[in-house]
Amino acid sequence: GHTGGVKPGDVCTDEEAMAWLKEDCAEAEKAIDELVEVELTQGQRDALISFVFNVGEGNFRASTMLKLLNNGNCGSAAAQFKRWDKAAGHVMPGLAKRRQAESELFLGIA
Repeated sequence: GHTGGVKPGDVCTDEEAMAWLKEDCAEAEKAIDELVEVELTQGQRDALISFVFNVGEGNFRASTMLKLLNNGNCGSAAAQFKRWDKAAGHVMPGLAKRRQAESELFLGIA
Protein backbone atom coordinates (compact mmCIF):
# COMPACT_ATOMS: atom_id res chain seq x y z
CA GLY A 1 0.00 0.00 0.00
CA HIS A 2 0.81 3.67 0.03
CA THR A 3 3.42 4.64 2.62
CA GLY A 4 4.54 8.12 1.58
CA GLY A 5 3.96 10.56 4.43
CA VAL A 6 1.90 8.02 6.37
CA LYS A 7 2.36 7.48 10.09
CA PRO A 8 0.69 5.12 12.58
CA GLY A 9 -2.86 6.15 13.36
CA ASP A 10 -3.43 8.04 10.11
CA VAL A 11 -6.77 7.52 8.40
CA CYS A 12 -7.98 8.50 4.95
CA THR A 13 -11.15 8.63 2.95
CA ASP A 14 -11.93 6.20 0.14
CA GLU A 15 -11.32 9.05 -2.30
CA GLU A 16 -7.89 9.79 -0.83
CA ALA A 17 -6.99 6.10 -0.93
CA MET A 18 -8.00 5.86 -4.60
CA ALA A 19 -6.00 8.98 -5.48
CA TRP A 20 -2.91 7.58 -3.74
CA LEU A 21 -3.33 4.25 -5.50
CA LYS A 22 -3.51 5.98 -8.88
CA GLU A 23 -0.41 8.06 -8.09
CA ASP A 24 1.55 5.04 -6.88
CA CYS A 25 0.56 2.96 -9.92
CA ALA A 26 1.55 5.82 -12.22
CA GLU A 27 5.01 5.82 -10.62
CA ALA A 28 5.30 2.06 -11.15
CA GLU A 29 4.18 2.42 -14.77
CA LYS A 30 6.75 5.16 -15.36
CA ALA A 31 9.50 2.91 -13.98
CA ILE A 32 8.42 0.07 -16.28
CA ASP A 33 8.34 2.39 -19.28
CA GLU A 34 11.86 3.60 -18.48
CA LEU A 35 13.45 0.27 -17.58
CA VAL A 36 11.82 -2.43 -19.71
CA GLU A 37 13.32 -2.64 -23.20
CA VAL A 38 11.05 -5.32 -24.67
CA GLU A 39 7.44 -5.24 -25.75
CA LEU A 40 5.03 -6.44 -23.08
CA THR A 41 1.58 -7.96 -23.24
CA GLN A 42 -1.08 -6.21 -21.15
CA GLY A 43 -0.92 -9.06 -18.63
CA GLN A 44 2.85 -8.77 -18.33
CA ARG A 45 2.58 -5.01 -17.87
CA ASP A 46 -0.15 -5.35 -15.24
CA ALA A 47 1.85 -7.96 -13.33
CA LEU A 48 4.93 -5.74 -13.37
CA ILE A 49 2.93 -2.72 -12.18
CA SER A 50 1.76 -4.73 -9.17
CA PHE A 51 5.29 -6.00 -8.55
CA VAL A 52 7.05 -2.63 -8.86
CA PHE A 53 4.35 -0.96 -6.77
CA ASN A 54 5.18 -3.44 -4.01
CA VAL A 55 8.98 -3.81 -4.19
CA GLY A 56 9.89 -0.36 -5.49
CA GLU A 57 11.67 0.94 -8.55
CA GLY A 58 15.17 0.58 -7.10
CA ASN A 59 14.72 -3.09 -6.33
CA PHE A 60 13.21 -3.72 -9.75
CA ARG A 61 16.02 -1.79 -11.46
CA ALA A 62 18.65 -4.03 -9.79
CA SER A 63 16.69 -7.27 -10.21
CA THR A 64 17.60 -10.39 -12.11
CA MET A 65 13.99 -10.34 -13.31
CA LEU A 66 14.58 -7.13 -15.25
CA LYS A 67 17.86 -8.40 -16.72
CA LEU A 68 16.21 -11.62 -17.90
CA LEU A 69 13.20 -9.77 -19.26
CA ASN A 70 15.33 -7.31 -21.21
CA ASN A 71 17.30 -10.24 -22.64
CA GLY A 72 14.02 -11.64 -23.99
CA ASN A 73 13.81 -14.51 -21.53
CA CYS A 74 10.23 -14.03 -20.33
CA GLY A 75 9.85 -17.53 -18.89
CA SER A 76 12.87 -17.17 -16.65
CA ALA A 77 11.81 -13.63 -15.74
CA ALA A 78 8.41 -14.96 -14.64
CA ALA A 79 10.11 -17.52 -12.41
CA GLN A 80 11.77 -14.64 -10.55
CA PHE A 81 8.49 -13.47 -8.99
CA LYS A 82 8.64 -16.25 -6.40
CA ARG A 83 12.03 -15.04 -5.15
CA TRP A 84 10.34 -11.93 -3.74
CA ASP A 85 8.13 -13.61 -1.13
CA LYS A 86 10.13 -12.82 2.01
CA ALA A 87 10.21 -10.14 4.67
CA ALA A 88 12.96 -10.13 7.30
CA GLY A 89 14.25 -13.36 5.75
CA HIS A 90 11.03 -15.30 6.26
CA VAL A 91 8.53 -16.42 3.62
CA MET A 92 5.33 -14.46 4.08
CA PRO A 93 2.19 -16.34 2.99
CA GLY A 94 0.55 -13.15 1.72
CA LEU A 95 3.58 -12.25 -0.39
CA ALA A 96 3.84 -15.81 -1.71
CA LYS A 97 0.19 -15.66 -2.78
CA ARG A 98 0.69 -12.23 -4.36
CA ARG A 99 3.79 -13.37 -6.27
CA GLN A 100 1.98 -16.48 -7.53
CA ALA A 101 -0.87 -14.31 -8.82
CA GLU A 102 1.58 -11.87 -10.47
CA SER A 103 3.47 -14.73 -12.10
CA GLU A 104 0.27 -16.24 -13.47
CA LEU A 105 -0.88 -12.87 -14.79
CA PHE A 106 2.53 -12.33 -16.37
CA LEU A 107 2.36 -15.76 -18.05
CA GLY A 108 -1.23 -15.23 -19.20
CA ILE A 109 -2.66 -18.08 -17.14
CA ALA A 110 -4.61 -15.95 -14.64
